[in-house]
Amino acid sequence: MKIKFTAILLVCTMLFASVLTGCGQSSAPAAESAEGSQSADLLAQIQEKGEIVIAMEGTWAPWTYHDESDTLVGYDVEIGKLIAKKLGVEATFVEGEWDGLLAGLDAGRYDVMINGVDITEERAAKYNFSTPYAYNRMAVIVNGDNDEITSMEDLSGKQTANTISSTYAEVAEQYGAVVTGVDDLNQTFELLLSGRIDATLNAEVTYYDYMKAHPDANIKIATLAPDATQAAIPVRKSEETATLLEAINQALAELAESGELSALAEKYFGVDISKAE
Repeated sequence: MKIKFTAILLVCTMLFASVLTGCGQSSAPAAESAEGSQSADLLAQIQEKGEIVIAMEGTWAPWTYHDESDTLVGYDVEIGKLIAKKLGVEATFVEGEWDGLLAGLDAGRYDVMINGVDITEERAAKYNFSTPYAYNRMAVIVNGDNDEITSMEDLSGKQTANTISSTYAEVAEQYGAVVTGVDDLNQTFELLLSGRIDATLNAEVTYYDYMKAHPDANIKIATLAPDATQAAIPVRKSEETATLLEAINQALAELAESGELSALAEKYFGVDISKAE
């Protein structure tokens, strides 16, 4: 009897251990899955903390700049606030130099970057972009006395200045220009006005905005690029940003349909750059 009882006890113990082990194996992946799904959705994280962190330069009027009272304003600032409102959160803006903003987006320090970022083939390979919310014509801006540059091809061998990883710097280099790296737009125009560079490339509307603030500046548009570039909002290229991108696109569509995008463009640029035409 003693042997039989011991055998039964051993069998029960083994069965009990097996059940516990089975329960442990099934519950762990479930917990991991729940945790993974929570951390993998950037939109859910944003809505949980109640803010979306938006990167921008803060020195590029009229897109993103500081007014006379040092308040951060601009086309992109207002778009950021409107998108945040659509998402049900507050917009937190972080300012920095262009190169650092892209690096911060890569590292996850910012949720999105709203700074008139043009869609290029190289960037599209690294980031997912929203639908375009602005269309720009690129202008070659020169000193008012410069008659040597009248086409994009005339940039070959000339000295230009832009933030190094910007679309404008890339295009200037494609046409053979030697690009000097700068931190912001004001520095670019200082170099141009002092004769230290031959030209700079920027948005046509940025030139007009600068001239509105500096009507006596001796600069002019030498030529315009034939095609408009498309500005959109980049996010990290990963599964965690998919729902955020969908929500941003929905917000932009609603803002376009309501006419708010057009009104903002007219307010800051004097023309409606929110439409392709």
